Amino acid sequence: MDIEHYLADSRDLVLDEMRRIVPADSRWTGGLYGLVMDYPLRGAKALRPSLCIATSRMLGAPLDAAVPTAAALELYHNAFLVHDDVEDGSTDRRGRPSLPAEHGVPISVNVGDAMLALAMRPLVNNARTLGGRRAFAILEVLSEMAQRSAEGQALELGWVRRNEWALGRRDYVHMVWLKTAWYSFIAPIRCGLLVADGEAVTTPMVRLASMLGIAFQVQDDVLNLQESGRYGKEFAGDLWEGKRTLLILHALRVAGAQERGEAIRILAKPRAEKLQAEVDWLVEFVRRHGGVDAAQASAMAHARRAQKILDELGPRLPKSVHRDFVAALIGYVTERSW
Repeated sequence: MDIEHYLADSRDLVLDEMRRIVPADSRWTGGLYGLVMDYPLRGAKALRPSLCIATSRMLGAPLDAAVPTAAALELYHNAFLVHDDVEDGSTDRRGRPSLPAEHGVPISVNVGDAMLALAMRPLVNNARTLGGRRAFAILEVLSEMAQRSAEGQALELGWVRRNEWALGRRDYVHMVWLKTAWYSFIAPIRCGLLVADGEAVTTPMVRLASMLGIAFQVQDDVLNLQESGRYGKEFAGDLWEGKRTLLILHALRVAGAQERGEAIRILAKPRAEKLQAEVDWLVEFVRRHGGVDAAQASAMAHARRAQKILDELGPRLPKSVHRDFVAALIGYVTERSW
């Protein structure tokens, strides 16, 4: 299964749909809509809309029934990225300066808000193409997705603000389930099921999505400490921002008291006050104490659970290229380099 080819095809479909949703700029729009399309056009993976399309198609839904909801998911995703870059002070996104770094915080917040507003259009239009029941159910899923994502972000931001480090693996996994798994895997799969009227397999598919979402985020944390040209984010950005990841939590747990104290001292400093030498020390601290290996092992364990669920579903998911894509994602989330 050529997973990147499937992603690219879905991305083209979704970008075409987004161009129909997003108005053209005029002298009265202040360049807003060009900025709305900025992140989506930066070579994004389009994972979330692809997963929505694949889930609906493997259960027999026509392509045109799924694409509007897939485009709404991509708009939500990019809105979250813009707001996330504002909150974290991120300088890079997909290999280029982030919107806040390039255009400032006020403009970036407004762009994210516009994306959220525009995402409502295809969801409302679903009432005409899917019927009121399914359209309303999809709106309910995305409403819960937005709430769960905000809850996860609140947890993470609160830990940083309070300099809280008395955290374990369960704390991290719950935060990631809220912040990443819900909007990256659970919501796209649930929306795809609704488009196809495939609610009969909702429970196991949501469990599968949860496992994939956790594995995906853990791998993202690992990639943050690997200097890859395709990753497109700031190397060691999580350490600059003082984020709680499995890598740093593991290293803090196994390190001696003196090293642990020094690591927490550096992590607690605001981004603007951290020195490059201090972040370099943190990178080596994590690697020296096996943080990367521990995180990779956790990602693999969650991926294996996802595979077990898919195997148990068996004939309830008919064989197709779309099912193959979902199956291939299980390996992809832990093997990807971007």
